[in-house]
Amino acid sequence: MTDEWKEVVANWKGGSGFVGTNSSGVQVQIGNVEGQPGTSPMELLLLGLAGCTGVDVASILNKMRQNLVNLRITVRGLRAPEHPRVYTEINILYELWGEGLSPKFVEDAIALSENKYCSASAMLGASAEINTSYIIHT
Repeated sequence: MTDEWKEVVANWKGGSGFVGTNSSGVQVQIGNVEGQPGTSPMELLLLGLAGCTGVDVASILNKMRQNLVNLRITVRGLRAPEHPRVYTEINILYELWGEGLSPKFVEDAIALSENKYCSASAMLGASAEINTSYIIHT
């Protein structure tokens, strides 16, 4: 277990715009900056969930010796009508490409990510019902 703190910095660019920078110097635009639309803070949460579970699923399938060649994750979130407008329902669709992918192994990988490894899923799952589905493309 690590006690390492994570730190990001968000610099205001006027209006609703910020540029966020992580400790590695990677930047992301949040909101509208100089007339250019960016990602909303709540969309960033969904992207974080997609990335978190995606890393898990790809890694687990690799360890299961599955021939995964592409993975696309679509995450949709429904927010509460009243403030603080948290996500109340989240749907995750995994689309997987690879020859001979086993549906059982895919289901196991998704379950392990959702129930054990993905921190974003655990945090968002505290306030939202998370539903998952998958499609294996040949």
